[in-house]
Amino acid sequence: MLSQHLNSKLPELGTTIFTIMSQMAKDHNAINLAQGFPDFKCSQQLVDHVGKYLNTGFNQYAPMPGVLPLRQKIAEKSNRLYNADYDADTDITITCGATEACYVAITTLISKGDEVLVFEPAFDCYTPAIQLSGGVPVYVHLKYPDYKIDWDEVKKKISAKTRLIIINSPHNPTGAVLEEEDINALKAIVANTGIFILSDEVYEHIIFDQKKHLSLSAYPELKERSIVVSSFGKTFHTTGWRVGYAAAPEYLSKEFRKVHQYTTFSVPTPMQLAIADFMEEEQHYLSLPDFYQEKRDLFLSLLSKSSFTMIPTSGTYFQLLDYSAFSKENDVELAYRLTKEVGVACIPVSVFYHDKADYKVLRFCFAKESQTLKNAAEKLCKI
Repeated sequence: MLSQHLNSKLPELGTTIFTIMSQMAKDHNAINLAQGFPDFKCSQQLVDHVGKYLNTGFNQYAPMPGVLPLRQKIAEKSNRLYNADYDADTDITITCGATEACYVAITTLISKGDEVLVFEPAFDCYTPAIQLSGGVPVYVHLKYPDYKIDWDEVKKKISAKTRLIIINSPHNPTGAVLEEEDINALKAIVANTGIFILSDEVYEHIIFDQKKHLSLSAYPELKERSIVVSSFGKTFHTTGWRVGYAAAPEYLSKEFRKVHQYTTFSVPTPMQLAIADFMEEEQHYLSLPDFYQEKRDLFLSLLSKSSFTMIPTSGTYFQLLDYSAFSKENDVELAYRLTKEVGVACIPVSVFYHDKADYKVLRFCFAKESQTLKNAAEKLCKI
């Protein structure tokens, strides 16, 4: 059989947990708080912008780096919010979602034998990209239950082979965010080295309790060695449009675009132009902290009498719940049971660890209508 001659490059990987849990939610008619997407509509104004460009003939390939108006708006936003100077012509590339941006960044920077520091629990797109490039993931566990980075451990994991550090803040799945002491520690570690940084900042505008998002683009000594990734899917409730971007100094962007042009080449033109128009009103993204904090606080208040222990989230639209007080099941088993028997789907956090570390924690998405959250909480409080 031909299958005997197929040498899998990712032999240990199967279907992602997001696909599995979403299908289970559908099969069992459960409320889907698993996969990270809103159940409410995006702005009609934004949709109308797309329609305008669809109907006026903007239906062919966009330029490989992305349409210039959108790159200009991103450069302006980065300068206004983070005092970061990016050239729209040379430093910003529009990608097919943040996942492509992360994949291209890793592919650009990593060669066989290079080591990459990955903080776990980690979003599941990093490690496969590292392995496909012949790199070696080196894992550092964030410290439960506050999921802070142990920088002393990071120093021990740095070697002559370390090529890249992957940062994710606000952090998926935990909701932890970088603080100034983290930035200072990172600066000290990479100073006078050839280490690059991939900074996944897709939840940059979803941050709570008056905290400030600390973008690596705001720190010149980090910016010069960083590829910063973000996503309009998260910001404008349009995950299905797959529009993200990467910002980096010209010398990095030049290499990034070499890989990007043979990965997706370009992103749908009408969406890019529509988002550029929509960004004229900065309140569309500056209002997100209040918008999502209201949902987070509602979800937490609804669960206040449940048997779960709430783990604080400072950003993203995910809430971690510790269930150790009422069950010794592993988190995958409990996630399956909640979907089938309780009617609420979530994500077991152990899947975000290479060694399946199980701290009895589940991840719930609260990017949902208030009534959806109320219905889910009512079911969860019965446990």
